[in-house]
Formats: sequence, structure tokens, C-alpha cells
Amino acid sequence: MSINRALSPSSTATTIRRTEHHPVDARPRGSASTPRDMTSPDSNILIIDDDTRLFALLETYLRQNGILARSACDGQQGLHLLRSNHFDVVLLDIMMPGMDGLTVLRKLRNISDVPVIMLTAKGEDTDRVVGLELGADDYLSKPFNPRELLARLRAVLRRTRGALTRRQLGVADVVVDLEGRQVRRGSLAIELTGLEFDVLVTLMQRAGRVVPRSDLLSLAGRGDSVVNDRTVDVHVSHLRKKLNDDPPRLIRTVRGVGYVFAKGDAMEDGHG
Repeated sequence: MSINRALSPSSTATTIRRTEHHPVDARPRGSASTPRDMTSPDSNILIIDDDTRLFALLETYLRQNGILARSACDGQQGLHLLRSNHFDVVLLDIMMPGMDGLTVLRKLRNISDVPVIMLTAKGEDTDRVVGLELGADDYLSKPFNPRELLARLRAVLRRTRGALTRRQLGVADVVVDLEGRQVRRGSLAIELTGLEFDVLVTLMQRAGRVVPRSDLLSLAGRGDSVVNDRTVDVHVSHLRKKLNDDPPRLIRTVRGVGYVFAKGDAMEDGHG
């Protein structure tokens, strides 16, 4: 996809440059105090698009607004990254050489339920309809203003992270009271440190998906902690011990990659 079709030099690219000098302009009009947690620094997205210049422009803009972006230049690379990494949202271009975006979306839905925003050519109504039917969560027509993209990303993140504002998160026989920061396995109350609690919630929210060892503490909101592989392994070991998860059946190790919380019968209760 040509950069000329992706961004309008007279409007969108100019918007990016203005925002780089004045980050406050990135906030939607009328919401000067947009909550930072809607795009906290642990927000992590994948952009699957063959236009590398578009990614270069967006990467800087999104990073300044608390969203880390990674690039895949084609569908195969994007699917490979999705199998081995965690992303909060995927931006997926429909018009790519080789494997087109709709084919990528079909394959993606076989391995992940990550939210997807489709990038479509203006006026391609059929592609938008098919994309939504295949499981896309939203779409955005090129050329677009980065501020609109940011607003749509924030909206998707609010929806998908809604569980954080609910009272309980449950997977298998482990139930977490998010407000009271209490954990039970079956009828047994589990005492955890604050860091162990955050790690457990991070893994449970992504049950069935591998969380890379290198990303686990930052995704848990502990990016200020000293991180190395041994540190992460020790925290997970303590967590397993307290959950009586030996041999590991709940928190499983994926060698050379990270950890996955075994996906059982998931439960989220908004009423306590």
C-alpha cells in the first residue's frame, strides 16, 4: 500500500508533526484530561501492513501516546509474531501483496481472539463487511488522521479491558477479587504479594495465550522492576508454590518463550 494512499501529506502527516511538538494535541477535542490508563505504556499493538513508511510515522506518534507498536510487513510474518507474542490490538491492512488481509484474518482467528482493526481503502464497503463478518472489531479507511486511529484504539482497549473494572476474574478453579486483591483456589484463600497478584492477573487475563518471559513484568504494570529471566522465573515459582501448582498444570512453561495460564472454564462476574 503506497504511503500516498495511506496518509494525506497536507493533513494527516502534518497532524503527526504537530503532535510530535505538542503532545497535548493528541487528546481528542473536549477531553483535555484523557485518563492515561486508557493507553498505559503496557499497551502493545501489532501493525500488519507492507507500507513501512506508514509504520515509521505511526510508531512515533503512538509511542508518545503510551502505545508500543510492532511491525509485520506481510501476513506470514504477522501470524508468526502472533503465535509467539502477546498483543492487545492488531491493525491489519486488507490490501497487501501475497496473503491479503482477509486471508490473514481468517487464519488469525484460528489462533487468537486478539481485537483487530482493519485498514481499508476508502469506499471498499464489501471488504469492510466481510472483515467484520470474519471477526474484525472495527475498521478505518485510508487515508486517515492518526488522532482518529488513536481514538479507535482507545475505544477497543476500553472494551477489551472491561474485565479490569469488574469484581471477579476466574479461570479453572482460581478466582480473583480484583477490587479486594484477594485470590482463592477452590475453597482455599491464597496469600500473595502485590507483585505475585499482578503477575497472576496478567496471566489469567491472557489464559490460553503465551506471555513472553521478557514482557511479563511490564505487562503486569511492574516495568520499574529489575528484570532478567531468573527474576521472572523466581516470581513464577513462588506463585506456583502458593497455588499448589506442582507439577505445573495451571501455569505452564513454554520453553524458550515464556508462560501460559492453562485455559479452563473462564468466568467473569460483574455482580460479585
